[in-house]
Amino acid sequence: MPILSERPPWRETLVSLRVPNYRKFAASNLVANTAVWMQRIAMDWLVLQLSGSVAAVGVTVAMQFTPMLVLGLWGGVIADRYPKQRLLILSQSSAAVLAAILATLTLTGSIQVWHVYVISFALGLVTVIDNPARQVFVNELVGPHYLRNAISLNSSIFQLGGLIGPAVGGILITAVGAGWSFAINAVACLTVVAALFSLNTSQLHASPAAPRGKGQLAEGMRYVRSKPVIFWTVIMVAVLAVFAFNMPVFLAAYANNVFDVGAKGYGFFNALVAAGALTGAIASTRRTSIRLSMVVGTAVLLGVVQAIAGLAPNEIAFSVMLVGIGVANLLFITGANSLVQMSSNVQIRGRVISLYILVLLGGQAIGGPLMGWVVEQFGPHTAMLISGLVPALAAVVIASLIARRAHLRLRFSLRGVRPQVTIVTRAGKSVEQL
Repeated sequence: MPILSERPPWRETLVSLRVPNYRKFAASNLVANTAVWMQRIAMDWLVLQLSGSVAAVGVTVAMQFTPMLVLGLWGGVIADRYPKQRLLILSQSSAAVLAAILATLTLTGSIQVWHVYVISFALGLVTVIDNPARQVFVNELVGPHYLRNAISLNSSIFQLGGLIGPAVGGILITAVGAGWSFAINAVACLTVVAALFSLNTSQLHASPAAPRGKGQLAEGMRYVRSKPVIFWTVIMVAVLAVFAFNMPVFLAAYANNVFDVGAKGYGFFNALVAAGALTGAIASTRRTSIRLSMVVGTAVLLGVVQAIAGLAPNEIAFSVMLVGIGVANLLFITGANSLVQMSSNVQIRGRVISLYILVLLGGQAIGGPLMGWVVEQFGPHTAMLISGLVPALAAVVIASLIARRAHLRLRFSLRGVRPQVTIVTRAGKSVEQL
């Protein structure tokens, strides 16, 4: 799918920020994402301290993502039916209340593991509405012309928050405890609400609301199944979500059991992943096209790098591989997100995105406890190795199935300055160069 006629100059890397509404939204999102990462780090470490179990951290992850697994498709229907701005105001206000409750329980010393589980589940219910509405609302903020850049920039903002948040969160946990991270997140959510109220609604590119009717969930499922580009991307996201996207579980185990670096080290490991992811997100703004082969290829890359991290002999080597994991992760996610959004019809996009988010977050609801169990049974190194090898193998299998169905094969050439790999049809016609 061509998205740009030519690679943009570096000065246009942030071109979507020229839109005033998106500029306000992006600024508030940076504050909120930094605070959300602080809260995530604090929640995971708090559960680990209260329970002494890495598997309990996996359960916390599952509590956050199970609502999306069960109700995610309904979130897409709601996002298609109702104004996204109002939905986001409601969801962010709810998230602020939940963060305030968590802060109060922690600062008063009343917090227990089951409290964190319940609040994590409630935050998951908020995510059911917030995520599909947020994804589709970006299109309303910037319009189709800047959509691709805004998607990549959103990923950059998310990862910049992930770079700052874990480092600050780790310091806060050590200095004053986890409670203040939750309090800061409550204020940050209210900042997003204020920004949403301040938007100029006359400049929004409003999406047409989907009418009420029977069979809308089934319609969304049929649409995804009929579009191979979307279908195979969603399948690949599902595999990675279960096995590879459970870094809190792995990093908590490495920080606590392998390198014994405590909360600061846990925050530092998360910051390294985010630093690589920020690099990958910025690099993704330079893409001139998005292909299914690119999405599957970056899945293989991510799996291989993550498997190598499981074999890292020391903390320095492990830290370097974490940066590589972040780069590959974001190249995959931004490619998959862009391909799904830009390949779907605007009137059904909310349901398509909700299915995409369902497998992304729902997969982590399954993978969190699963990989937590693997960590406790076989150790962090083996778990990290498995988390990379399974997705890499799955990506190779998917690529083979796609190639067989489309009658494609690879052609290798050693001519010229560098080797070339080209996808061709059986008749020898070139489809694309890798």
